[in-house]
Amino acid sequence: MSTDLDQNVVLRGERELVERAAPLFADAREEFVCAAAHPRTWALPGAHERIVAARRARPGVRAYKLYSSDVLADATAVRVLKDLAGHGPRVRVLDGPVPHETIVVDRRVAVIAGEPRAGDREFTVVRSPAVVAGILALYWATWHGAVDLAARTAATPALGEQSRAILALLADGMTDEAACRRLGISLRTYRRRVAELMELLDADSRFQAGLRARSPGLVP
Repeated sequence: MSTDLDQNVVLRGERELVERAAPLFADAREEFVCAAAHPRTWALPGAHERIVAARRARPGVRAYKLYSSDVLADATAVRVLKDLAGHGPRVRVLDGPVPHETIVVDRRVAVIAGEPRAGDREFTVVRSPAVVAGILALYWATWHGAVDLAARTAATPALGEQSRAILALLADGMTDEAACRRLGISLRTYRRRVAELMELLDADSRFQAGLRARSPGLVP
């Protein structure tokens, strides 16, 4: 494997990524974008702290962080992201999973995370300008379809016990027939209540309503 990060290379495991690519993060001068499933995406102890320390070495860099909707089910993660947003970075949340965990520095270097293999993930470091531009185009298309963290975690309307139960069942993906049996109501009533909750939560689909039901404090 080449040791020259001027080429596109594959790094195996978080340890190699931190040891060899962390200087890329510290060199950010203008823009740092990141897409991750969760703030605790790093399994290696100390990896997150080393990367954050490198990022903070150059204040004033525009930072954008995009996360999966799964973070909304984790109150600790939401607090971490709110603190992060309070220090400058823009933070948005998707209505669904992040397609690929990605970091792009100054529109010139991208790091793409692969699927875990034998306990380790592979990370591809890309410097080819056309490829980096394509990755960024996909990132911004996804970013514009996401919602600011503050809006996703804003106070929700007061909901009764039945409404919270319906949202919990939607979040679990339960069928209408099974849900109405669980709640002891008619199928017609259940579907009417689902439609009302979708309107109340400004959700375009049942899937979206179920995801929004994972916001902290919305469902029991």
